[in-house]
Amino acid sequence: MTAVTARLWEYAQLMRLHRPIGTLLLLWPTLWALWFAAGGVPDIKLLLVFSVGVLLMRSAGCVINDYLDRDFDSHVARTRTRPIAAGRVLPREALILFASLCIVAFGLVLTLNWYAVALSFIAVFLAVSYPLFKRWTHLPQVYLGVTFGWGIPMAFAAQTNSLPSLAWLLLAANISWVLAYDTAYAMADRADDLKIGVKSTAILFGAYDRLLIGLFHAGALALLALAGSTTGRGMLYYAGLAIVGGIAVQQQFAIRRRDPQACFRVFLENNRFGAVVFLGLALDCYFNG
Repeated sequence: MTAVTARLWEYAQLMRLHRPIGTLLLLWPTLWALWFAAGGVPDIKLLLVFSVGVLLMRSAGCVINDYLDRDFDSHVARTRTRPIAAGRVLPREALILFASLCIVAFGLVLTLNWYAVALSFIAVFLAVSYPLFKRWTHLPQVYLGVTFGWGIPMAFAAQTNSLPSLAWLLLAANISWVLAYDTAYAMADRADDLKIGVKSTAILFGAYDRLLIGLFHAGALALLALAGSTTGRGMLYYAGLAIVGGIAVQQQFAIRRRDPQACFRVFLENNRFGAVVFLGLALDCYFNG
């Protein structure tokens, strides 16, 4: 591996390109919103812009997260090998990379209408400020739900030039879903977080963590069902929701012993949750209009 290739690989790791789960968890609710807003397949240009934009902004979010968390990450087993924490990438390099990603993403946004452009400034603010919330509150997962779901109102603004109540309903569903899967994620780090003073819902909920994860999954499903009801979705959509209900039950069984590795695997399994919701929606739109 040449020096240049090695450097690029460090930047790729900083952007988490080798771990696409975060991009996928951002992508699925954005696709839900695009299909709901269009009542089927959205404008292809919008689909491309939002898909690439999700990748860029997730990467930018990871970079700024590691920059702001560089003093914490070295004390957590799962994060101490990250490029900044391990000293392989300098903090100023991370800031340059973050700015570059945001500039490219903004260039994409400028191809959309001005409603979506205005909302994009909120997206950048959310990405930058999210890492700070784990220092101030035990509810950073709520803020992450808004951050990961901000593509929803942007998608509606770009597709329909409006922000109907359906957009906020889907955002609420996403927040509930993020609370479920990111609490499981935080359970994997709970011991280290307690030592270094990082806050999370896993710490706040304590012995009620599994119960509340179940309730948040149920809340997400109820809100998605309401979104389907208000837009006249058919049985294929609800079949998808039934399947993800089964996935949520399976996850409860998997984290019953609160083993950190099992909790992390459950976090990863939520990719299937988002994908199945989208598949049910896309098939229902295709066959039922």
